[in-house]
Amino acid sequence: MTAFDFDLFVIGAGSGGVRASRMAAQTGARVAVAEDAPLGGTCVNVGCIPKKLYSFAAHYAEAFEEAHGFGWSAAKPSLDWQLLKSNRATEISRLNSIYGGLLTGAGVTLMHGRAKVVGPHEVAVTVQGETKSYRAKTILVATGGRPLLADVPGGELAISSDQIFDLLQFPRRLLVVGGGYIACEFASIFRGLGAEVTQLYRGEQVLRGFDAEVRHFVADEMIKKGVDLRTGSDVESLVQTDDGILACLKDGSMVLADTVLYATGRHPNTAGLGLAEIGVALSANGAVKVDAQYCSSVPHLMAIGDVTDRVQLTPVALAEAMAVVDQLFGDGRRAVDYALIPTAVFTHPSIGTIGLSEEKARAQFGDVRIFRSDFRALKHTLSGSSERTLMKLVVDVASDRVVGLHMVGPEAGEIIQGFAVAMRGGATKALFDSTLGIHPTMAEEFVTMRVPVPD
Repeated sequence: MTAFDFDLFVIGAGSGGVRASRMAAQTGARVAVAEDAPLGGTCVNVGCIPKKLYSFAAHYAEAFEEAHGFGWSAAKPSLDWQLLKSNRATEISRLNSIYGGLLTGAGVTLMHGRAKVVGPHEVAVTVQGETKSYRAKTILVATGGRPLLADVPGGELAISSDQIFDLLQFPRRLLVVGGGYIACEFASIFRGLGAEVTQLYRGEQVLRGFDAEVRHFVADEMIKKGVDLRTGSDVESLVQTDDGILACLKDGSMVLADTVLYATGRHPNTAGLGLAEIGVALSANGAVKVDAQYCSSVPHLMAIGDVTDRVQLTPVALAEAMAVVDQLFGDGRRAVDYALIPTAVFTHPSIGTIGLSEEKARAQFGDVRIFRSDFRALKHTLSGSSERTLMKLVVDVASDRVVGLHMVGPEAGEIIQGFAVAMRGGATKALFDSTLGIHPTMAEEFVTMRVPVPD
């Protein structure tokens, strides 16, 4: 007999929690997972998946217009917002069911309730008002994050990205507050769907942390597509009027909108989990502090994914889950390399990037060589669109290694994913130069750029 009900108890059935639960159970471990929301977490329900579906939807209006240059003619299309929402909800429900099947099929005990840690090895789960405690050898916290809410007078009038997918009516006028990837993506998406979009960011340029040239390039493209992007601008207060929500800005100007979306960041979802009460060290924003092996300050309590506030990306949470399972039930050799993480931002046009920005590369290596190409894609020679594409390589001169690769353009994420393999293999500029391109494609630009940007 054992003193534990489970070998592993996972709190949170998002991307990381589901992966850890399922893979641990497949080793023969006794595993339970508790979740009080739809399975799949932020990514499946109010993040990556529905956002990409809406991004696809937003591109169609543009595609219909561009088709005229290729000989197609048709009546001006109109968006059925209710149908889009319904089809999205059906797909998300299907994915929720798949996640449930994956867990139970692997032998995981799935509990649809709110979990709270009440001891180093003890979790209390409340299901429909009834609370029951379980003992586990290891507890894994994978509860993800939550959007920051508007912290201004009248902030209760604003919504977060959690609500944006299911608005009762399509917003004719949308105000987006924030300059990160979530804010920029929704500004692009709803502009593409037909809304008048104003985006406010208090900083000097959106997408802080990305390559500076990429930031300015994508901002210019978003403005060309009709987003009223205002940097150095912030909200003083929100007021409900008969004609919509009036945003009073700190510079004295005003913006009237039907919907105000605050996308100013996310914080770790640790409130009410009982972590601080049992001595788990948390950072100022509530993130679980963990070491290189994802162990918290309390023995046998671990954490992965957004709740640790390291890198808030679904593939990172999945990789961390695999590392934890290997550590607990395998040979412990698996580790996550955070050095080269490919990233996409689904703005219109989209961003794909891996490695260092030009600024970080110069700070780290000193002598770097920049190769860039800024062009109008072949498609747009007939489409009539003025959209341009940016492709950029950052090369460490001493080693000739490509240390940064960036793109702004259609399907940037799809293109960068392939080059990410080469980057992780230590590809040099000479290797890029010796690789034959596929013609005519945008991706071939990465292997045909020969002349560096003058210093």
